[in-house]
Amino acid sequence: MGAVVADDGPSGVKAPDGGWGWAVLFGCFIITGFSYAFPKAVSVFFKELIREFGIGYSDTAWISSILLAMLYGTGPLCSVCVNRFGCRPVMLVGGLFASMGMVIASFCTSIVQIYLTAGVITGLGLALNFQPSLIMLNRYFDKRRPLANGLSAAGSPVFLCALSPLGQILQHEYGWRGGFLILGGMLLNCCVCGALMRPLEQPKKTEATNEPAEKKVKKKLLDFSVFKDGGFVIYALAASIMVLGLFVPPVFVVSYAKDLGYQDTKAAFLLTILGFIDIFARPICGMVAGLKWVRPRCVYLFSFAMIFNGFTDLMGSMSVDYGGLVVFCIFFGISYGMVGALQFEVLMAIVGTQKFSSAIGLVLLAEAMAVLIGPPSAGKLLDATGRYMFVFIIAGIEVTTSALVLALGNFFCINKKSEESHTKEEAAEREELNKSEDKTPEDAKVDSIEVEQFLKDEPEKNGEVVTNPETCV
Repeated sequence: MGAVVADDGPSGVKAPDGGWGWAVLFGCFIITGFSYAFPKAVSVFFKELIREFGIGYSDTAWISSILLAMLYGTGPLCSVCVNRFGCRPVMLVGGLFASMGMVIASFCTSIVQIYLTAGVITGLGLALNFQPSLIMLNRYFDKRRPLANGLSAAGSPVFLCALSPLGQILQHEYGWRGGFLILGGMLLNCCVCGALMRPLEQPKKTEATNEPAEKKVKKKLLDFSVFKDGGFVIYALAASIMVLGLFVPPVFVVSYAKDLGYQDTKAAFLLTILGFIDIFARPICGMVAGLKWVRPRCVYLFSFAMIFNGFTDLMGSMSVDYGGLVVFCIFFGISYGMVGALQFEVLMAIVGTQKFSSAIGLVLLAEAMAVLIGPPSAGKLLDATGRYMFVFIIAGIEVTTSALVLALGNFFCINKKSEESHTKEEAAEREELNKSEDKTPEDAKVDSIEVEQFLKDEPEKNGEVVTNPETCV
């Protein structure tokens, strides 16, 4: 679980770590931004919806909740679609769904209709874009994958800082109907990003040999064999516990400041501080995770990020003025950015490319249940106690617990198994060496011929010249 899996795609083509991969990264940046920021940006229209339909805040809050539930809960469906049709077609259809939902919502006459359009249809469209974009990023990047994940994850805070003010401008100029219509047009850019997801081409020499293997992979629309991997099970459990408390502080920090007696604009500025710090924290963390010494131990860096986030929540519970909340938002932005940059990188390292499309769908489904439980339960706790301190403490305990589950599970369960497998492999290698010493000279000649032929064929593999000290001698 702590080691990096050699990521050869289903077609047997190695990740180019550049080239067209940078276009894929750009598309993934935009998709991540829309997927995570859009449910929060829609909240700027809630006041007009309350005024027009005569409903309460809890009724409008269901729009964002449904969007997030569709983004997480449809993970297995997205995995099946990707394994059946491929990433690019799924993303193109998802972009049309996302745009169509907002356009139809602009003509709705009841809040239930908005639930179905802006919530279900747009949420499904964003889900059909988000998961395939991560799969393509995993296929195009291997050595630079931690940096690529950090840069793509930075799309979330960037779009949050951009979409929220834009939504306020659209609401002021065109009302909520005009704003929904324009945002629906903007979501058509997801189709452009889907068009960028060009599949990796298979080398002509290996096409005939790999056809049967590809057919076998395509038959598994959802690979449940990932549950046989202890590392995946531990990760899924830890991620589900983490999500219970991870999103709670950003939801309640503005209300916390308002209850302390600060103005609405000053309270909302706290989220701007958090988002600004988050923008820089994600790519920097991705660069650190890509270092030679750190990358094999990336799971422990992820555990540290979660402990850092949980400890920040515990310290934030003791804030009694605006200055304390500003300090909390700075450190929460750093830790939140680290978690965002590492969560999918660690999952990719655990399961590899071939099983990642199924693994991410199952993980998102598990997280969807936690997303629906976390913030509402925190709200009930706040209603019962009337103190934000307990909300932040519970959130900190949940995130810290998830870090301990991940780190201790990896250290005691996965590492021991890997050490046993290494000893078995070493014993097998010794037996092979002993057998090779007993070979006849004729066998040695045959082996030398095979080695020479392998060295001649190796530079032509994957259509690019590979040079290393061993083959250059």
